[in-house]
Amino acid sequence: MEEIKNETKEQENVPVQMLEKPEETNKTEEKKAPEKTENNEKNTELVTKEEIEKEQPQKKRKTGLIFLIIAIVLIVIIGILSTIFAVINLGNTKIMKGIMIGDIDVSNMTKEEAKQTLEEIYSEKAKNEIYLRYGENETAITYEALEVQYQIENAVNEAYEIGRQGNIFIDNIEILKTWFKGKNIDLPVTIDTEMVSQISQNINNSLEGAVIQPSYYIENDKLIVTSGKTGKQVDEKELLKQIYTILEENNETSQSIEVPTVVVEPQEIDIEKIHEEVYKKVQDAYYTQNPFTIYPESDGIDFDVENAKTILAEVKEEYTIPLVITKPTKTVKDIGTEAFPDRLGTCSTNYNAGNKNRTTNLILAAQKINGTVLLPGEEFSYNKTVGERTISAGFKEAAVYSNGQVVDGLGGGICQISSTLYDAVIFANLEVTERRNHQFVTSYLPAGKDATVVWGSQDFKFKNTRKYPIRIEATVSGGVATITIWGVKEDVEYDISIETKKIATIAYTTQYIQDSSLPVGKEVVQQAGSNGRKVEAYKVVKLNGQVVSTTLLSKDTYNAMKRIVRVGTKPQ
Repeated sequence: MEEIKNETKEQENVPVQMLEKPEETNKTEEKKAPEKTENNEKNTELVTKEEIEKEQPQKKRKTGLIFLIIAIVLIVIIGILSTIFAVINLGNTKIMKGIMIGDIDVSNMTKEEAKQTLEEIYSEKAKNEIYLRYGENETAITYEALEVQYQIENAVNEAYEIGRQGNIFIDNIEILKTWFKGKNIDLPVTIDTEMVSQISQNINNSLEGAVIQPSYYIENDKLIVTSGKTGKQVDEKELLKQIYTILEENNETSQSIEVPTVVVEPQEIDIEKIHEEVYKKVQDAYYTQNPFTIYPESDGIDFDVENAKTILAEVKEEYTIPLVITKPTKTVKDIGTEAFPDRLGTCSTNYNAGNKNRTTNLILAAQKINGTVLLPGEEFSYNKTVGERTISAGFKEAAVYSNGQVVDGLGGGICQISSTLYDAVIFANLEVTERRNHQFVTSYLPAGKDATVVWGSQDFKFKNTRKYPIRIEATVSGGVATITIWGVKEDVEYDISIETKKIATIAYTTQYIQDSSLPVGKEVVQQAGSNGRKVEAYKVVKLNGQVVSTTLLSKDTYNAMKRIVRVGTKPQ
């Protein structure tokens, strides 16, 4: 109690001012306190923003990490599934599901099964026909004759490789695509384009209004130049394109094509080139003994080129240019019979001597080539030697092939002489440089052994490839046309024959023509049809009875000759 009292007394003794100070102090502290609170709030706000800014990258890193983990997991899962999928297909030896070749399903087949399936399907198409129509005429060709070849093995290999490229992911994607979308692999096809060229030329030779190219020949002391004529010819590229389209579609057993043609201008007459071909120096005939060589005579032939250009400046169908002919003083006949002692090759064909006009044409053609001498390396041209077949030259109307029919034409029959000469040339072991088969199989020689000629478009040429000169002997008498090649035998002489092989048959078609002069129901066969064919001709060379070589001479296509039947329409 005393202590309490003492404290009270002490307080009582404290001055008033001292007693008030604590209150002021408290007041001051009270005034300052709010300031401390505002600063504290500001500090709190700053700390919160900094913390947020620090937390955001951390959240982003966490989110990215989560996505990365998910991606890794997905990749691992996909990798595992792809590996399992690949392992499953690793032992698969069959073509994947959904794959087709040329619209034929080959899914789940082995390569061998797919190949066999396709070969069975496409082999049945060998007899499919394509009809080529031009004007009122047509010719049929089969896939077999065209030598249609489908590249089955390549297509099967391509199909089999789908899903087997070596990259698991790419392979799996490719397999899945074929499963759901499918895949059709094209089946490439090839044909004998040379046959199409032959057919085109055959049509050109009988096409009405066909283009005629300029040509020339020598007649006595004159150079006869014929100008060309604008006309049609088969558009071979377009025809080939249409044939390929049919083969690729491959839907029907028979289809037809209207043969496309184009109008073309003939080539210009190149008189300077003609001069180079015609010009010859005069040469007397002579021969040497060691070694034995014959050098026959040669007329000197020349003409004035500038004068010829003046003549050609006028628009005409035929031009006559005078030649300067210089005759040799000594001929082969003056040398003696020893000039051409050996028979190198000969051929004979039969003809109907009762057909006077045709016989006349044969005799004229034979006379023009008879006695022709070719030096080693020289080339023979049938058209240039025989000349244009005209009435003024003595040629007559006789049977010729035209537009799929046998009709009369000027110079008919002279192809028998060119064909007979062709065989004799082969037997004499000479080189043929230009030759084409007829449109139809001839009656005087088997298919593959003939040689057609058409003035202005088709020639027969050969070259003397022997060491010594040769001489052509041609005779027409008693129903037999014979051509013999004479010369000098070389150290080694071969026995030569021509062998032919039929590749395909082309069936003929029938054309019916209404005839008001015949009673209803009566039919008259105007032209008997005949099948066409495709053949290969081989030159077989033998020595002492043993075959030395067999060489392909030609692959020839002969059109079928249509059968024409006249059907009566006259009421009875």
